[in-house]
This record gives sequence, structure tokens and C-alpha cells, in this order.
Amino acid sequence: MPRGLALPPPKALVFILGLFLGLVGLLYVLAQVPNPNSHPFGVLDVIFWAALVFWAKRTAIRLPLNASMSHSFIVALALVTLFPAWLATILVFAFLFNKDIGKSSYPWYKEVFNRTQSALATGSAGLAWGWVHSYGQTLALPPAALDFVGILAASLAYFVVNVFSVTYVIHLSTGTGLRKVWLENFSWLWVSYLVQAPVGLLLAKAYQTPLVGGWGGFTVLFMMLLLYFSRYYWDEKVRLEESFDETIQVLIATLDAKDPFTRMHSERVAAIAQSLAKKLGLDEQDVKRITYAARLHDIGKVAIPDSALLKPSKLTPEEFQLIKKHPEKGLELLKPMMRHLPREVQGVILYHHERWDGTGYPMGLEGEQTPLWARIVAVADAYEAMTAGRAYSPAKTPEQALNEIIMLAGQQFDPQVVQAFEAAWAENPIWKDREVFLRRSTLSVQPLALPSPSPSKQASATSET
Repeated sequence: MPRGLALPPPKALVFILGLFLGLVGLLYVLAQVPNPNSHPFGVLDVIFWAALVFWAKRTAIRLPLNASMSHSFIVALALVTLFPAWLATILVFAFLFNKDIGKSSYPWYKEVFNRTQSALATGSAGLAWGWVHSYGQTLALPPAALDFVGILAASLAYFVVNVFSVTYVIHLSTGTGLRKVWLENFSWLWVSYLVQAPVGLLLAKAYQTPLVGGWGGFTVLFMMLLLYFSRYYWDEKVRLEESFDETIQVLIATLDAKDPFTRMHSERVAAIAQSLAKKLGLDEQDVKRITYAARLHDIGKVAIPDSALLKPSKLTPEEFQLIKKHPEKGLELLKPMMRHLPREVQGVILYHHERWDGTGYPMGLEGEQTPLWARIVAVADAYEAMTAGRAYSPAKTPEQALNEIIMLAGQQFDPQVVQAFEAAWAENPIWKDREVFLRRSTLSVQPLALPSPSPSKQASATSET
């Protein structure tokens, strides 16, 4: 193995190699299976469809969790109805070039995996197509019925192999649960796959029955153009998710601008929560989501009156009651976007001020009644507040803040989370010292000239953040 060659996690590498060996075995089997496709074909036919495979993959749509999809599955289904299954499989493997090939973000093993699993899916579709035709002929079914059932069986085989391969390799690479990968990437796609599957058969029939210029390729190209524009349905869904994220960024920036004394508070809480999530064994996708949730945790403060939020002295009981409404205000503010907001993220926004002993707010939840993510953010939030200080209470040193959090384990904080926090803190992360964190972060909002902290009282883990 050349020095410096990028490698995936060992389990993922073994899985990819296993898929490749499986592909070699499948090709051997397909070469022995009688070919149900009696249609003659030549070199120009092979070149044309190889070019379609190449083009279809280059128009892929990016999905969450580093996955993508394209219309190449429709082309693959057309291939298995036109050519012997072994040839269709080889064409997909040989010409399925990803548009990111050659980029540092797209290492060699991703290309090998994508080609291998797509070829396996195509070969499996070819087996299903051939089996239906072989079995159906014994039942004397009409050709049209055989083709319809055959393409459905082929599309199902392709879908199962394709989705399983992608889901499992993401699971091995990131530790994300299989169910979560399915829900993120494919739960909303399976109907689209199966509904569009007959288009593969239609492409093949159009190629065999020329309508323009005596060559079916013209009709196929016209249909592919229509499919190319239909991809914008998928693209729009992904763009909608990105627009949602951008909207959240604007809201967080608005909060930073409204309360500049606590600038970068959410960013630092997110950095701490990320470290704790990793220490507690959360998978890569959950780590990303809890980081995202931590950045949102105080979004409800946008709806709190400035007279309370920006008060340079200690809050009155009435003002503190106003501040305590910010978790619920946060969910109210995000209500129009709620269907795009995962339940765990909603839990962080609503419950990050609950306490282990049940004396927190807004619900007074006790122990593990509070979601784990909210318990993680509660520790991160408190440490950030203590080491940042407020206009009416000076900041504590990192050591003082750590000791207070340890002391409040089992009262305010989940003991397990505190244990993870102590371990993460000992590794001297960037978030440990607030000034270091601020210096290394890009600040988009400059601080306003607010009153300096008075020496009357030190910030506490129980102080409002």
C-alpha cells in the first residue's frame, strides 16, 4: 500500500472489498445464466448506452450523510432489458464516473465503492429480470405482462442492493445507526425509485422502436432531458434543507447582535457539547446534530425584552421570570420550521435549563426524564456562562468552573455527563479557555461598550445564561 494513501475505517474497507469480490462472483454467475434478451445489438449500441451511464451519474444530487443519488438507476434498468445482464453490469462498473472524481474530498475508495455497489445492483436487477421471464414463460404469460412484472422485480432488486450497500457503508464509516441512515437518505426516496422504474423499460422500448430519424437514440435522449429536469424535485428538497440552515444562522447572528456581551456564547457551547457527545459515544451524525442544537439553544432570547436581557445589573424576580420563558419562546419562534427540526433538537431548546434534581425549568423534569442531549448542553451552557461572566458577575477561571460543575453533579447536572466533561476538559480543548476560543474564532459581531463586571459576585453554574 503506497505511503499516504487514504483509507476508510477498517470495517468499511473490508466491506468494500467484500462487495467487490461479490461482484466478481455475480459476474461469473451471470455469464452462466441463459440470456432472456434476444434483441440484437452492436458496438454503437454499447457505446451509446455507456455514454448515457456516464452522463446520468454526472447529474447526481447530494443527499445528507455524504450520500447522493442520480438517474443512473433508470439507465441501469434499461440496460438489463436490452443487453445480457453480465454486459449491463460491466457497463455500469466501467462508465459510472462520479463528477467529484479527482477531488481530495472524493478518495479512491469512494469511487470503488460507488462503482461496485451500482454494478452489483445492476447485476441483481438483471437476475430478477431474467428470473421473471424464465418463470413467466412457463405460465404462458403475455409479453407485456412479463415485461411489467419483470421491470418491477428488477427495480426492487436494484433498490434493495443499492440502499443496503450505501446504508451499511455509512453505518460502518460513521457509526450512525442503520435506521437513522435510512430515514435521512432513503425513506422519502423509495416511492420515487419505484414509480420511475418503469421509465427504464420505456427507455428500452423507445430505443428498440425508432420514432425519429430511424434511430431510437433520439427518443431516448429526449426522454433523458425530461428526466434531467425532473431531478430538480430532489435538488429542491436538499436546497430547502440548506435554506433552513441559513435561516437559523441569521437568527443566531441576530441574537449575537442583540446581546453582544455574550457574543460567541452559542458557538462555544456548541464546541463543548460536541466534545461531550464524542466522549459519551454518540455517533457522528448525532454529534453533528447536537452541535447544531447547541448553537440554537438560546434562540428564544430573541423574543425577550431588551430591558431584561441586556440589564447590566442583577435581575429582579419578575425579570428572571421573563428570561425563564426563553426555552418556550424558542420553539414558538421556530414553529413554522418545526417539521424540519429533529425532535432531539427541539428537546435541547426546550429542556436545556432542566436540572437533575427536578428543580429546573420550564417543566421541572427530573433525572433521565430530561433528554440526554439537553443534559449535555446544560453542562456546556453552565461552563460557558461561568467562564464568560456577566456585567454583574465576574468570570470564573476554568479550574473554578470545573470544580463547581463537579460539585453540582447529581444535583444540577447528570453525573455521567459531568464525568465526560471532566475527561474532555483534561484534554485541554480549545474551548477550555474562553479568551483562547474567541481569539481563534472568526468574530462577526464586535462587542459594544457595556459596563465592566463588578467584583460583587462570581458567576455560578446556576446563573442565567
